[in-house]
Amino acid sequence: MASDILSMGPLYQGPDMNRIRLMTEPSKKPTSPLKALVPSKTKLTTIETKRIMSVLDETIHKVQLVTLLSYVTSDSEDLEGMLGKDIARAVREHKDLCQDLLDRVSFLREEERRVQEEEFEDEPWIREHLLSLEQQKSHLPPLMERIKASTRDVLRLLLRNPQAAGLLQMQTLARSAGAQTFIDSLVELRGFLFEKLLTSPMEARDKAQFLQDVTKQNRSNQEAIDALEEDLAARLKDRNAEVEKENAEIQELKNQLHQVLKFSENSLYRTKREAEKQQKADFRASQARVAKIQQDILQLRSQFHNLIMENREAEQALRKKKYKVETEIENWIQKYDSEMGEKQEEFEELDIIHKEERAQLEELKQRHDVLVEEFAQIREEREINSKKRMEDEQELMRMVRAATLIQAVWKGYLVRSMLKSKKKKRGKGKGKGKEKAKGEKAKGKKAAKGKK
Repeated sequence: MASDILSMGPLYQGPDMNRIRLMTEPSKKPTSPLKALVPSKTKLTTIETKRIMSVLDETIHKVQLVTLLSYVTSDSEDLEGMLGKDIARAVREHKDLCQDLLDRVSFLREEERRVQEEEFEDEPWIREHLLSLEQQKSHLPPLMERIKASTRDVLRLLLRNPQAAGLLQMQTLARSAGAQTFIDSLVELRGFLFEKLLTSPMEARDKAQFLQDVTKQNRSNQEAIDALEEDLAARLKDRNAEVEKENAEIQELKNQLHQVLKFSENSLYRTKREAEKQQKADFRASQARVAKIQQDILQLRSQFHNLIMENREAEQALRKKKYKVETEIENWIQKYDSEMGEKQEEFEELDIIHKEERAQLEELKQRHDVLVEEFAQIREEREINSKKRMEDEQELMRMVRAATLIQAVWKGYLVRSMLKSKKKKRGKGKGKGKEKAKGEKAKGKKAAKGKK
């Protein structure tokens, strides 16, 4: 069954096909000898014949659409807007079913071929495999029925949408040669059927009579052909005699050629013997060279083995060194990771402390700004107070100097007055005047101290 399915093949793969005429057209007038074979009517008159032709035309139209389904599946994205979403979806489902069928059939063919190539066909596992293949083959007819139903659904959708069917039918280059041949055969069948339906019974009898006359004429022509063939046989006999004569001459030439070939064989034999001698000498020389080369090969092999051992030892030492370095690197990496982890934790702690101290610094800065403003105000007040105090001190010093000056003037006045009084009272009041002067002098000093 699998081979039958594959031998069918799809009819809608490949390019190149011409559209066919679905309407009946009269054929061109034949030449006069064949006039009896041409029907006198050019159109169908009865309803039955028209129905038969319409059924055949509809069949050809459906075959044309079916043979273009592969083009739709290959360019479904480009044709989806042109054909519609429903048709595109149905075509995709049809494509999936056909691909599934082809995959199953190819799988079954491959398995059958592999089973046929096996030597022991009586083994149990081969029989089980054949049974499984038969079971899988039983699943193919339902799938084929689904493909037929899918094809009918796609055709219904296309026939309901004449515009989409017309656009699809314009893609004639997407049809295969096999599909074109099938459609041409249907068109040819339509021509034969159309001609048969146009032929009346009277024309059929005339046609039969015409064919009988043609047969008789063909028989007479055959007799003439037989006579000509006898003449041809006689002429061929004469020609064969001449050919035999020429063959004798050719045989003589062949004998001469045989002698030449024999002479050339002797010469070839001598040349071959000389070549064999030369070959033996070359063989001996080559054996000596081969022995020398073999010794060189053995020596080189020993050197190669020694080099391999040295390289292996060096490689082993390098591997140990590499392992040691990798271990140290891994230890350093672990130590670096641990130290960096500790540093990271310490950094995070310091960062937290830094943020707290920064917040405190910002707060202290704010307080400092306030204190700076207050200090500026206090300093201005102190400067004002110091200026006022300096002015007061200067004023006090002026007053002290003025008081001192007044006291000095007063003392001078007192001294002068006392001197005047002494002059007047020299005798009596000399002691009293001195005590009074001393008291006044002491009072002036106390007054000056109090002002200071």
